Amino acid sequence: MNEFNHKTVFVLDHTPYFGISCESPIDCDFIKSKIPIPPISKSLWTCAVEASVEYCRIAWDLFPSGRLIRFVVSDTAAHIVNTWNVATQSLTHVMNAMSMVSVPPRQSQANDYSVIHGLRAAIEALAEPTDFQKELLQGNDQVVYNLGRVICITSARDDASMKSLEDIFRTVLVQQNSISANHKDYLKIDQCHLVIINLYPSNMESMVNNRALIEISPILKSEIHSNKANKISNKLTHLILPHFDLASTTVTGIPMKEEQNASSSANYDVEIFHGRNAHSVFLGTELVLPHSIKEGSDYETVTLKWCTPRSCGSSEMQPCLAQCRVTPVDVTSRPSSCLINFLLNGRSVLLEMPKKSGGKITSHLLSAHGGEIFIHSLNTARSCLEDPPSISEGGGGRVTDYRINDFGQFMQMHRIVPLKPIPERNPDENLLKMRTKLSKSSRYWPLTLGTTILYNLRQFVDVILVLTQKPELTDEDVLQCQKTVYQLAALEGRQESLALPNMGHRLKGAKREEQYRLLWAELEMVVSHTGSSVGHKAVLKCIRDCRSRTPIEIVDKDDAAADAHRASVIRATTDSPMSPPHSSVGDATALLLGAGRSGGTKKILGGGTRSLFDVLASTERVQSQKRIDFSGRLCTPSGQVAKLYPNLGTKEEPAAAAQARQADVK
Repeated sequence: MNEFNHKTVFVLDHTPYFGISCESPIDCDFIKSKIPIPPISKSLWTCAVEASVEYCRIAWDLFPSGRLIRFVVSDTAAHIVNTWNVATQSLTHVMNAMSMVSVPPRQSQANDYSVIHGLRAAIEALAEPTDFQKELLQGNDQVVYNLGRVICITSARDDASMKSLEDIFRTVLVQQNSISANHKDYLKIDQCHLVIINLYPSNMESMVNNRALIEISPILKSEIHSNKANKISNKLTHLILPHFDLASTTVTGIPMKEEQNASSSANYDVEIFHGRNAHSVFLGTELVLPHSIKEGSDYETVTLKWCTPRSCGSSEMQPCLAQCRVTPVDVTSRPSSCLINFLLNGRSVLLEMPKKSGGKITSHLLSAHGGEIFIHSLNTARSCLEDPPSISEGGGGRVTDYRINDFGQFMQMHRIVPLKPIPERNPDENLLKMRTKLSKSSRYWPLTLGTTILYNLRQFVDVILVLTQKPELTDEDVLQCQKTVYQLAALEGRQESLALPNMGHRLKGAKREEQYRLLWAELEMVVSHTGSSVGHKAVLKCIRDCRSRTPIEIVDKDDAAADAHRASVIRATTDSPMSPPHSSVGDATALLLGAGRSGGTKKILGGGTRSLFDVLASTERVQSQKRIDFSGRLCTPSGQVAKLYPNLGTKEEPAAAAQARQADVK
């Protein structure tokens, strides 16, 4: 059993500091009294013991054997609570021992209180072989790996104190391995996982910071968590999930009768823990695991809906993919108790989860066997217990729309041929390259035509699917891919429906907007998985730009050129040679051609980064460039201000001109 969770040691700090209050009053419903009742709070020691015992309760419920946990209490010396013997691995033994230890005294004259005594004893406990390891040692060809985890609940002043504690632990670990090498009753510790939890009252702030798991030495990994005393239970509940490879499931919509009114019922939720395998078997299928962060915690839970309960008869047994024991998270709550008793009475409950294609499917089953409750992951695909399909039905029974031709091309593209060995080349170098290429190409590869829309429209996107398979794209390849993307965007802009083949496609009757949305999503996924070169990134950016827009009208570059040609033909047949240029036609043509030069497509009326003001401003700039400039400005030297009426004389000039005209008349 080469796992950390085979051997776990709890080191509980029993110094006088842990006798203080956690400063989190307990809500109690007392009878009204004239005498004021002071607030009641647990001590740090009580919070640490309750949380660690609950940790053991979950572990031993799910793993009745094979998961061994020991307790060490540290004050002026190390006190061993239990051993690796199975007879002492029970909650009854641990709770009886803890009741004898009691809360540490707040006042003491001794100065040698320290948690280091307990850490030394924990390392010695990890070096002791368990019964399982002793059986392996009896075999001559068995290699016994000694791995373990130490969970230390203590309190420190700052990060420097925590660093000193880790250094002492590492030194003692190295010393113990030196002793074990020359002692037949001890095993060398191959790997140790140290988890330090800093505990402090809820009305204080800690100077110790959280730190993720890091490698202190080749045989030691450590992590630090700083928590308020009233939150220690949630922290250990979160830590037990990765420690024992567990997962959380919340069963919702459980109908239960009210205690006060038996005629009415309400829906409740119950959270349960089980092995992670109950969820991981569905990875890669069409089932969607509805993950969500549990309220008040920082771990994820999967929400499944309660179905109509059934009796657990042999006629209703279903083939399952995995089976894991179940334990409730809050074992003392009334909803958890009702659900456990309901299942132990011989009833079974089906659980639902959503599908990617819509709707729901029965995915799990809760049932009791031999006084223990299990969660079963049901087989949602074609069962192996059914009769094998006939040749006429195809490889998947009634599924006949497999992408057989595409799979043949896929095999040809990834054909492997033997190469002559060269001393300078690693023998597995080309094999590793082919595995990497195969992994990228098959990361998204729908098996049937009914589950994809992209590969049913090869006539529109075949250029992209073929060119993006290259490791590097040239500029010409990028332009061809971008042109294909723009043509596809133009189809969407003209609101043309996609002509899907009539083969019972599940999206045949879907709306046009939904078809284009799925098409863009699949195209983006394929390009993002096939390569990471500069050319691939350019094509991917083009796809995302076109996908993010909601165009009113998208004009293609070829359509813009055609519109400009039609405009020139109309003017040649209707206008006279002296007719002024049509600014509306010229401006529209220039705008369309400018859109084609900048990227092939542009939105005429909004969307993306071009607003209506930008369109009008660019049109005004194009029109202003065609006007003849003011003649006065053209004749004025640069740097001087042009006169609006340069020939306008002084006021006396009109009177003199009038007298001259009168003389001429005489």
